[in-house]
Amino acid sequence: MKRQQGFSIVMAIFILLVLGLLGGYMLRFSGAQLSTFNAALLGARAYQAAHAGIEWSMARIENGGTCTDINAQTAMTFNGLEGFSVRLNCSSQSFSEADKTLSVYRVSALSQFGAYSGNDYAARQLEVTLVK
Repeated sequence: MKRQQGFSIVMAIFILLVLGLLGGYMLRFSGAQLSTFNAALLGARAYQAAHAGIEWSMARIENGGTCTDINAQTAMTFNGLEGFSVRLNCSSQSFSEADKTLSVYRVSALSQFGAYSGNDYAARQLEVTLVK
């Protein structure tokens, strides 16, 4: 009778190789998932910073401010959103309608984080039109 020797070791090496490749794939997949999550989080924070800039501008206009006041603002920063800068731009036009004169304000806010060429760059721009 012939004895087979060494087959178990070959099978064990094959199983270890397959498990090693599967583990490497899972590490790579989890790294991609983490970077996607970080990009989504930075995007959401950039949106909130731009939204805060829009809200600040609208409150300023509602309380008698003008586009000159808003455009005079340099890059704004907000507590809780460190690292984000918000640039505001405002334009206005006046229209006469019946016996009323209405002012139409167009405000845009651009929020940015990081350098444009960096991996952690995030930016969001919002625009709003306000009739007063």
